[in-house]
Amino acid sequence: MRIYSDLIREDFESYIAQVQDYFRCLDEERARAFVEAREVTEDYGRFIDALE
Repeated sequence: MRIYSDLIREDFESYIAQVQDYFRCLDEERARAFVEAREVTEDYGRFIDALE
């Protein structure tokens, strides 16, 4: 096992880095979608107000 410990450690660290990148991407997309949803909601509110 010891002869492979460096390889296993490197693989694990790479895996964790990739998982962190993935979650960071999800967080960025969630924030972008939230802003977009807020803007669409505001636009819709203005549209409804214009009809009244």
